[in-house]
This record gives sequence, C-alpha cells and structure tokens, in this order.
Amino acid sequence: MDFSVLNTQNYVMYAMRNYDNPQCVGMAEFTEDLHRIKYLKRLFRRFLDTGELKERLILNHLITFYNVFGIEAATRLIFYRMNEEYYPLVKTFLVFLNLFPEGVEAEAEIKEADLISIPLNENIISTLRSI
Repeated sequence: MDFSVLNTQNYVMYAMRNYDNPQCVGMAEFTEDLHRIKYLKRLFRRFLDTGELKERLILNHLITFYNVFGIEAATRLIFYRMNEEYYPLVKTFLVFLNLFPEGVEAEAEIKEADLISIPLNENIISTLRSI
C-alpha cells in the first residue's frame, strides 16, 4: 500500500503499521491512542474559543502519541487530521518538545516549505516558557 500521501483509505493502515506499543493487548488501546488527536483538537478548539490553555494535558497527549507512533509517523498523522487553524498551535508545542520535523515527507496539502512557514503562537510560547 502506498503511504506517500495520506488519505481516508490509508490513514488507519499507516497508523497501524507505525504503531509500536509493547503493552498494547488489543484494538481498543490502539484506537484510544489514535484518538489522542481528537482530544488535542478539542483542547486547541477550547484555547481558541476561550483562551483557556491546558498546556500540561496537551503535552501529555503529544508525548504519549509520539512515543507510540514515532516522530515521522506521528507528525504526518497529526498534521493530516488537524484543521489548518490549529497548525500554529501544534507547531509551537512540537518546537517546545523538540519534535518538530526538519525533513518529514510533505503531504499533498502541506508542503515542507509550508511547515517551516507556519508561525508560532506567542501566547503559548510565553506559557510554555513558564513551565
């Protein structure tokens, strides 16, 4: 199966292929880990709507997600599923965690140059610096 561009048909298969969790005993745990993107989207939506940032919860979800999917796959999965309005938020957290990729394969929707040009969120930067 070709994973050069993620789409609705190959997204879950790509995630399964890159999933590495030795403690996983069933499909439910894989699904729970994959749904962390959905939880991140909710937290980012709340931040944009109300200004409330649950930075430690976001960091926890990101670290867990990257631990089980690996850096390249996790980055591709997150940017494929995130709305474009969340890109600066995601990028800010990934830069803070030193997980922002330098050479991840570009998706059709997001070119590598576009990943670099995504701005960082100044409010999140100041919050993360205080941690």
